[in-house]
Amino acid sequence: MKKVISILVLIITMTSCTSEKKNPIEGTWRLISAETTEKDSTFSTFNRKSKMIKIINDTHFAFFNHDLKNGKDSTATLFFGGGGKYTLKDSIYTENLEYFNNRDWEDNKFEFVVKVQNDTLIQKGVERVEKLGIDRTIIEKYVREK
Repeated sequence: MKKVISILVLIITMTSCTSEKKNPIEGTWRLISAETTEKDSTFSTFNRKSKMIKIINDTHFAFFNHDLKNGKDSTATLFFGGGGKYTLKDSIYTENLEYFNNRDWEDNKFEFVVKVQNDTLIQKGVERVEKLGIDRTIIEKYVREK
């Protein structure tokens, strides 16, 4: 009887476990390159004097950027940050920007194609904010923070 109960417990335990696959974009990512294309012009928007991270969990994303000189040099960048909910379907990652220090960007959706290779996340898509006249393609590359 003990053996039967042990086998039953083992079967129940094995069938109740789900093999839930972790979303590969979840984690904390540090920006290592950024490129923008507007009209016919492509240029780097990556600033080596600042640090930007993006945090993605199962439902939300957030990003934060600040300069590395504690605001004490003439080329210091101001802090900015934002976030909101996102969806991911296959390789289509859509950010719904709910919070941003420049409120004109809020309540916009930004669609990207994402690819994760080892510890690198690459996202490419369009940033379009009609009321600001912004319409550009961006490619950002991030490395996973450990």
